[in-house]
Amino acid sequence: MIRPASVSRLAIAIALATALAACGDKKEEAKAPAAPTAAEAMAFVTEAEARLETDREYAARAAWVQANFVTVDTSFLAARADEASTALSMELAKDAARFNDVEVDAETRRKLEIMKQGLTIPAPSDPALASELATIKADLDSMYATGKYCKEDGTCLNDRDIIRIMASSRDPEELKDVWAGWRQVSAPMKDKYARMVELANAGSRDLGFADTGALWRSGYDMPADDFTAETERLWGQVKPLYQSLQCHVRAKLSDYYGSRTMPQDGTIPAHLVGNVWAQQWGEIFDLVASGDADPGYDLTALLNEKGYDAMKIAKTGEQFFTSLGIPALPETFWERSLITKPRDRDVQCHASAWDITTSDVRIKMCTEVTGEDFRTMHHELGHIFYYTNYAPQSILFRGGAHDGFHEAIGDAVALSTTPAYLVELGLLDEQPDAAADIGLLLKQALDKVAFLPFGLMVDRWRWGVFNGEITPDHYNEAWWKLRRQYQGLSAPVERTEADFDPGAKYHIPGNTPYTRYFLAHILQFQLYKAACEQAGFDGPLHRCSFYGNKEVGEKLKAMLAMGASKPWPEALEAFAGTRDMDASAVLAYFAPLQAWLDEQNKDRNCGWE
Repeated sequence: MIRPASVSRLAIAIALATALAACGDKKEEAKAPAAPTAAEAMAFVTEAEARLETDREYAARAAWVQANFVTVDTSFLAARADEASTALSMELAKDAARFNDVEVDAETRRKLEIMKQGLTIPAPSDPALASELATIKADLDSMYATGKYCKEDGTCLNDRDIIRIMASSRDPEELKDVWAGWRQVSAPMKDKYARMVELANAGSRDLGFADTGALWRSGYDMPADDFTAETERLWGQVKPLYQSLQCHVRAKLSDYYGSRTMPQDGTIPAHLVGNVWAQQWGEIFDLVASGDADPGYDLTALLNEKGYDAMKIAKTGEQFFTSLGIPALPETFWERSLITKPRDRDVQCHASAWDITTSDVRIKMCTEVTGEDFRTMHHELGHIFYYTNYAPQSILFRGGAHDGFHEAIGDAVALSTTPAYLVELGLLDEQPDAAADIGLLLKQALDKVAFLPFGLMVDRWRWGVFNGEITPDHYNEAWWKLRRQYQGLSAPVERTEADFDPGAKYHIPGNTPYTRYFLAHILQFQLYKAACEQAGFDGPLHRCSFYGNKEVGEKLKAMLAMGASKPWPEALEAFAGTRDMDASAVLAYFAPLQAWLDEQNKDRNCGWE
């Protein structure tokens, strides 16, 4: 029992403590920092851009060395550089968030938002976890770059070897073997990938995003959920064309391999379409074309007949852009790029464009003399010329209007590599007769249209992984569910959760967002159609080439020079005269093919379960 005196002393103590706490609160209030100002925001942006300039060059050079000399040591150095770069980006992103409620000018606000959205795989605040994340990213990258499928006879195949076999072989058992063999490379990645997802999500939440997928979707000048709906809208426009193509290809493959090779659910086994990832189907053109679908020429054969090598392919790609009035590439591009695969070392052969500094741009590509690499070179140079045109922008604005733009520019140019263009180059003496157009369009559709659902589903899978809807014990099941849903494809052999088939695609362990490629496959046709209209072309859209048209070049330079300085609808409007992405140009381009496919499919059961 407490005596009265004790109660009195207790009351006095409580009162005194309360008073001191109040006093302390007042002192804390006095010490509380003043709300940030617009002037502070502008000063922060200026300082941040200076720091980014220095860091970006160092990180880019470290990554370049690691990509071109894949060793334990270069992977270690690249990991450390990436760790430092990620830490800086995280620091700046969090500091940028301090100015969320400050009223600033439009340019400063845009730069602040870009800083918050600039990380693909953000690191957690804990330095130990950030270091762990950097190591995992470098490990995954190296596991893919050095991955090989070694057969029982001792023959080892890298991804380029398997790509060639998948493109040329018509032996279903050989195709099944190398298809499954390449996926042995990715199975050991699963646990590292799952851990990376945990760490990346922690970093994303530190920035105020629900998960890493939400962070990725925030970079399109619209709410993340609206962007998801926008991609579904675009897919809805082109889905009927894809379904017609899938139906025809399935029927022709069934004719060639026998109906026993085809599942009864309407899907196509993924190893039969000529590509290890089943993302493009152009290599099986000979199997699915009908007698009236001859494209009229073989670009690979023409290039070899005319004595093209890797360097001449690169120079020809540059020439397309300079024909539009765009300045040529600096001499350092030719001195420092990797254009052919070295014989003495492992390199990351996946084609990529690099901007080390504003005056140092490079390409890394194990170029072969094929029609595919001829077009890929035009695509990669689209990135390079984007870099050189927006180089005068401040560092935060050196990027595409959105990432789909960066991919679409070169592909719009590649669409212009029509027979008319090949005549200009002397590769063809004359354009094939119009009767060959169906063949040309079918060949294009097997690459361009077949890619669309794959371009969409890769990030549909990752968004589900990042938000927890797809857990590690269902990674593979979810992957194949999406492949069936969007592509109408099925696995040729049994797959289990011991496999990690997503990791067999470079962009998964490399952490490259993939929806950009879907958007690019829509935008390239939209930009191409706009260029053809500017050039005054009158005829079927698929026959247009704007090679050499300076008016198109002037508008293109103006759009490229904007970089990321304005919302993407403004960049699109500057070139195409509209603020909306629209897939109707895809349908216009392939309209003759759609009519032909409808005729081919009229007595077939199309669709899949």
